[in-house]
Amino acid sequence: MTPRTSPASRPVTIRRAVARDAKRLTRLVRGSGAYAGQYAAAVAGYRVGPDYIEAHRVFVAVDAEEDGGRVLGFYSLVLVPPELDLLFVADEAQGRGTGRLLVAHMRSEARAARLDHVKVVSHVPAEDFYHRVGAVRTGTVPANPPAVPWDRPEFEFRISAA
Repeated sequence: MTPRTSPASRPVTIRRAVARDAKRLTRLVRGSGAYAGQYAAAVAGYRVGPDYIEAHRVFVAVDAEEDGGRVLGFYSLVLVPPELDLLFVADEAQGRGTGRLLVAHMRSEARAARLDHVKVVSHVPAEDFYHRVGAVRTGTVPANPPAVPWDRPEFEFRISAA
């Protein structure tokens, strides 16, 4: 576990996700305000299952002051090919540094895995966030209807050696 403090001074722990986190992560994805309105269909049936958690490097940010740790956000790092597959922050935790903590943790994990870059296909409303945390825009991924009927920005985190 990695205890850290968000800018709001609440202790946040980032730990490896386990199978019992699956339902909470699925609820976080499906309930994300970033996917309201026209974007809702993209996550309506989305499921983060125990099999997904076991197959990938999934890490969860939890509120260290609450019993059981309230899930504040999570990410999934795929090593081959290197990609930040998922990054979600609970609506009530946004703007408090949780996303930055998760990205910093992801960079550390990527560095430990000796990756030199990590690709991100971003959700359109998250584009500014990725700019702010140091990702570099590399292109656009065309729409893929019916699942994703809009173009998406593509970014890359460049991972420097320690």
